Amino acid sequence: MTNDPFPERFASLPPYAFPRLRALLDHLQPGGDAIHMTIGEPKHAFPDWVKDVLSANVDGFNSYPPNDGTPELREAIAGWVHRRYGVEIDAASQILPLNGTREGLYNVGMALCPEQKNGQRPTVLMPNPFYQVYMISSISAGAEPVFVSATAETGHLPDFAGLPTDVLDRAAMLYICSPANPQGAVASESYWRDLIALAEKHDIRILADECYSEIYRDTPPPGALEIATKMGADPERVIIFHSLSKRSNLPGLRSGFAVGGPESLKHMKQLRNYSGAPLPLPIQRVSEKVWADEDHVIENRRLYREKFEIADEILGNAPGYMSPEAGFFLWLRVPNGEEAAVKLWTETGVRVLPGRYLSKPDANGVSPGDEYIRVALVASAEEVRRGLTAIKACLYEQ
Repeated sequence: MTNDPFPERFASLPPYAFPRLRALLDHLQPGGDAIHMTIGEPKHAFPDWVKDVLSANVDGFNSYPPNDGTPELREAIAGWVHRRYGVEIDAASQILPLNGTREGLYNVGMALCPEQKNGQRPTVLMPNPFYQVYMISSISAGAEPVFVSATAETGHLPDFAGLPTDVLDRAAMLYICSPANPQGAVASESYWRDLIALAEKHDIRILADECYSEIYRDTPPPGALEIATKMGADPERVIIFHSLSKRSNLPGLRSGFAVGGPESLKHMKQLRNYSGAPLPLPIQRVSEKVWADEDHVIENRRLYREKFEIADEILGNAPGYMSPEAGFFLWLRVPNGEEAAVKLWTETGVRVLPGRYLSKPDANGVSPGDEYIRVALVASAEEVRRGLTAIKACLYEQ
């Protein structure tokens, strides 16, 4: 073995968010009964019939599943995309079922990011704060990740158009999350139109992470593929990623999909033939039924809407409070996110995630998440009320 047997490209990665949180809090005694509001793991009930469908298809574990998904699953996804966004897609060539969207959000960089863009090392643009897989995919593909701050001043969505022209000309791909994690901001139709026009001008592929698209108050958030289709954009310009985790309270099912142009999907499928992990057949059968049903999704939204209203009631007068448009997180302004997390844990037992653990510091060591905490509204309404009441008393009333 050499003195440096491991790749340098990952050497400077910070610890992942939740190990960092454990290092921050686990050695400290909670100030009350623990209320966990850190991780975005849905806790609402999934449909009872999921168990019946799984049981009826359990013999499918005896077979290798098709890499590209069953025709029935791809048709169910195509039907959902049409109902939700009014877009007709070809189930055979434009859909790739995924073992959770994180698989696709990572492998899309490996499959589609070129080694060079305009003769230089490519950049991959992403929001800051961001889902860490965006960064890892970019580094793995040999690209330079470029973090674009999404702050209150930019409506909590990244202003990609404000980047220098040379960065945009080197950009091969960009990641965008709408509704945004953690801020809950929604990209409007005009935002999508401007972004797609920018991507067409600089030949950038848009990777739209839309995992929270079905958790909203009243109006369904517009989608990237929906607007690109209205604009008549290049069919290869946009790839969307969706999941059953948040929509249907099935995070452990690890079932999602990517939809995009047939050439892009052909390359993603080819890579997956060698390195992917297709969904087991019983999971695919369950997924077919879940994508086809909206009743449980409507009830799920109602439960989250109730918790949005609880948050507005309790924290509406807190300095800088922003009521989320969608998703299930609060992005709360505090003087210092790590200090606030420690104070909450040691004085109340409420556990939240410092915003710094979701964002990247700039050259001056300041990140757009430093003055925030992320609070997940995934528990019961009663527990959410107790947690938010404690947060208000601890952070905003002293």
